Amino acid sequence: MRKPTITTQELQRRIGHRAKSAPEHRFWGLHVHLVKLNTLEAAYLEAKRNRGAPGADGETFETIEGRGRGEFLAELAAELRDGTYKPRPYRRREIPKEGGKVRVISIPTIRDRVVQGALRLLLEPIFEADFSRHSYGARPGRSAHDAISEVRSGLMWKKHLVVDVDLKSFFDDIRHAPMLAKVARRIQDDRVLGLIKQFLKSTGKRGIPQGSPLSPLLANVALNDLDHILGRGYGYLTYVRYLDDMVVLTFDSRKGRRWADRALERIRREAAAIGVSLNAEKTRTVTLTAPRASFAFLGFTIRWQPNPTAQKGYPHTSPKRKKVLEVLRKVRNTLRGSQHLAVRDAVARVNPIVRGWVNYFRVGNSSRELDVVRNAVELKVRRFAVKKLKRRGFGWTRWSSGTVYGAWGLFDDYQVRYYSRRAKAAPTETDA
Repeated sequence: MRKPTITTQELQRRIGHRAKSAPEHRFWGLHVHLVKLNTLEAAYLEAKRNRGAPGADGETFETIEGRGRGEFLAELAAELRDGTYKPRPYRRREIPKEGGKVRVISIPTIRDRVVQGALRLLLEPIFEADFSRHSYGARPGRSAHDAISEVRSGLMWKKHLVVDVDLKSFFDDIRHAPMLAKVARRIQDDRVLGLIKQFLKSTGKRGIPQGSPLSPLLANVALNDLDHILGRGYGYLTYVRYLDDMVVLTFDSRKGRRWADRALERIRREAAAIGVSLNAEKTRTVTLTAPRASFAFLGFTIRWQPNPTAQKGYPHTSPKRKKVLEVLRKVRNTLRGSQHLAVRDAVARVNPIVRGWVNYFRVGNSSRELDVVRNAVELKVRRFAVKKLKRRGFGWTRWSSGTVYGAWGLFDDYQVRYYSRRAKAAPTETDA
């Protein structure tokens, strides 16, 4: 196989540079790069690293590797070149939500995951040049912790009036036509636009399939206009969005309430333009300095904690109780399904669950919840070990903590890490 003249990383760098230097430029000829084996292989390796479940066809990475990755990618490239490629049906998986509702995750086949991943590799540097600094979800070099830090920074600047926005069924209800029109502002390659349209239409007349590699990028494109509109109020408004989760912070004053009302109305209008409505039950305006006031964002509960002695306060950020119960339920179910294994092997199944949860929630003021999870997980593991001996209790005299965390290898790094981003100085209300 002939070595490619340009790597995928270099291609992305050049596309990104062109997008930044020419904001009005519409890109063509992207399909030529999409069908290249090095682009498809980069997308394949990324999909493999993510260890996703198989799609509706049941094909796994092991079966693909068994018959030959090169052959698989060559066939896929030929279908894309010939125009015979068609997305296959998604495998639907329902995830329970609050109030008895479910979130439907659409799992694409590996071949479709590779094509969507290759599309994302080419489109991401184009739209990254246009995206607002106020969006954080599914963007290179940005994280949920960055978004939480920005919210905390706004609260420290005394922006205690919070508009907590909930978009109703965003991924399910978004209209295809306005979203494709936003994509077409930067893309004029008909074959690439046609592929994106095929992926969207394969799930129905509306909505973006949650679970596909391309969906987060399309969600950011759909809401980018709103990001820039609300971003103009920076200084007086702090606006933070992570995919379809967003909050607006402003000062608790008469003028601040006017700003909050205008921001909420603009969100309502921009959402309606793409076929999405606000969830009236969950969208609310909160004065965070009021007694027992709080709001939830990205799995955290945020409230203002006063400090009477210093006449100041701070934004107290800790995991939602629901998230604590969620991880303990996962640990319990994992141990129940591991009764045929030795204790060390069962612990090896539990550790990734606990480690992932802790690494996400170990910021802010989460020490109390981390202690709760640590103690509860240890109790569940001890109880699992005792049951294997057909005994009662938790084995306090039989096994020391050194055995549980040393010999068995149970995860034990529950220390809070104080994550912060250096925010630019924001003006006070009198300066705005």
